[in-house]
Amino acid sequence: MKKALKNIDLESLNRIIEMAWEDRTPFEVIEKEFCISHDELIALMRNNLKSSSFKLWRKRVNGRKTKHGAIRNFKVGRHRCDRQGKISN
Repeated sequence: MKKALKNIDLESLNRIIEMAWEDRTPFEVIEKEFCISHDELIALMRNNLKSSSFKLWRKRVNGRKTKHGAIRNFKVGRHRCDRQGKISN
């Protein structure tokens, strides 16, 4: 695991886990936003979830079309579903 992952702040850790659980957030977006590889994400999830939760997550995302950009022809950079409303500040 990269040294940066060891020093990750709690807010970022929680956001990574949240994004990993979301159905429509591809792994490529997590990799781009937090500079962690798919293998590092798996290690992070393994180390920060209960064993049963980790197994459930792995079963859920394994082969899921929406989580793998290569399968769904996802363009990295778009961080939301087409059906979500516009975000205004």
